[in-house]
Amino acid sequence: MRWYGKLLGAVAGALLFRPNPLFGGLLGLLIGHAFDANWFGVGRNAPYRVLGVDPAASDPEVETAYRRLISQYHPDKVAGAAPELRQAAEKKAREINTAYDRIKQLRSQR
Repeated sequence: MRWYGKLLGAVAGALLFRPNPLFGGLLGLLIGHAFDANWFGVGRNAPYRVLGVDPAASDPEVETAYRRLISQYHPDKVAGAAPELRQAAEKKAREINTAYDRIKQLRSQR
């Protein structure tokens, strides 16, 4: 369960709404919960964007895009390169893996 949006929302609401910090905190808590629960759909298509596929793409298309990108950006491909290049490849590979895992999770909830 995600909680940091609620906490940040409550603190920001209490600090920003000075006439009544309790009301501001509760309002911030509600807004933080909305973002934690993804009520606004923010970032819903982000994993698809990372893999470069449409959200309506079939499972095999998603897997093909994942395999193509991970083979291209795998850190082992740049094992002998400069540390900055290795770090960039590791970061990109983590991003690709996270996106693929998120797509699998979203599709299993259907």
